[in-house]
Amino acid sequence: MSQSLTAGDLTIHRIIEQETTFLPALDLLPGLTPERLAENRPWMQDARAIDPQDVLILCFQSYVVKTPHHTILVDSCIGNDKPRPLRPKWNMKTDNTYMRGLATAGLSVDDIDFVMCTHLHVDHVGWNTRLENGRWVPTFPNARYVFGKDEFEYWTAQNATAEVPPFVDSVLPVVEAKRAEIVRSDYEIGDHVRILPTPGHTPGHTAFAFGRGKDAAVFAGDLMHSPLQARYPELSAKFDVDQAQAAATRRNFLARYCDTDTLCCTAHFPSPSSGKIRRWGDGFSCVAVAS
Repeated sequence: MSQSLTAGDLTIHRIIEQETTFLPALDLLPGLTPERLAENRPWMQDARAIDPQDVLILCFQSYVVKTPHHTILVDSCIGNDKPRPLRPKWNMKTDNTYMRGLATAGLSVDDIDFVMCTHLHVDHVGWNTRLENGRWVPTFPNARYVFGKDEFEYWTAQNATAEVPPFVDSVLPVVEAKRAEIVRSDYEIGDHVRILPTPGHTPGHTAFAFGRGKDAAVFAGDLMHSPLQARYPELSAKFDVDQAQAAATRRNFLARYCDTDTLCCTAHFPSPSSGKIRRWGDGFSCVAVAS
């Protein structure tokens, strides 16, 4: 599936690999109480963000951004042929959904100039590589892959202690193929792409701001997984390495873009996944912008 948006002089394509139930809300968000969940259940159901059993519905997707100069893929989703035994819906996938999404957007793997990863978790690096004759090779042969230095070093250290499969099959082969750029937070691509450090979910997690002279669109990665975390920024996901830092980072990010024209493109909110940040009580809402 593919859906398109515009922001300033950017054209943004959503390449959806899966949109499905993930984990119960009370499991993914340890700080969420049954009472608060009940209070917010009606609007969450209206937004198709939760199912009747209170399981969160998440979208797993990439964004392809066409600037006047480059075609840039943000986060490469789940991937095929990857051993992910803890996630049956991801394990050894062989479907063509992702590639069909690219084709529907009028794109091929050869068209991508840069692949930028907000962080190096399993569902954000999967299509970095594809299986070819028993070897993992870069999926996007003409692209430079941009990995944040802090994030790359964190996972290098983790992998040295115990093998991290997505790092081994979806990141290191890109480095070995000499397609990787390990960059600091002052890295930019032309006059359109900037890095915004957003640590907490992982130590080196980053958001990406796009636009000439202003942030026309920002890509939030796993800064938040569910609209509940915009409404209540203090709700951190159980996967956040530093939950307190993640909460502070999330509130600062939402306050920064609140009541601006910046399009916030989330990694996992249900479709349409993107919107404008607006105040909602002591929290925020990502007011949906459809394609």
